[in-house]
Amino acid sequence: MASVVEQINRRPTVNVQHPFAHPSEEEFAALLSFYQVSWQYEPKTFPLSWDANGHVTQAFSPDFYLPEYDLYIELATRKQAQMTTKHRKIRLLQQVYPDVHIKLVNRRAFEDLLLKFGLGDRATKLVGSVGTQGGHV
Repeated sequence: MASVVEQINRRPTVNVQHPFAHPSEEEFAALLSFYQVSWQYEPKTFPLSWDANGHVTQAFSPDFYLPEYDLYIELATRKQAQMTTKHRKIRLLQQVYPDVHIKLVNRRAFEDLLLKFGLGDRATKLVGSVGTQGGHV
C-alpha cells in the first residue's frame, strides 16, 4: 500500500476550474481529499461592511468550507504582516455573522500539519511565501 505522501503526489490537480490562490491551499485540499473530508473552495463571500448607500465596501471569502463540520477554514501561510488583516476580518465576520464557524490555520499550524503527514520537505515552498497570483487576503 502506498504511503500518504505517495498517494498525495499521485493525485490529479484538484479544482482545475478555479485555480487556488496559493500552493498551500492546493496542498491543504489534497490532504482533505485524501482523508475523504468533503470541502468547497471559497464557496461564499461574506459582506463585512457597507457604505451609506448599502453598497458593500469590505468582504471576506474564507479559503475552505467543510460542510460536514459546518466550518470555514482560512489559511494564513504567507507573510506575517497579513495576519493582522486576516485576524481583523475574522473578528468582523464573527461580529456580523455570529453563527458562522471559522478557524484560522496559521503558518506554524500548517507547517506542523505538513510535518505530521510526512510532507515537511514541502513546507519551505508552501509556508511564508507569496503566491504568483497575489492579492488574496
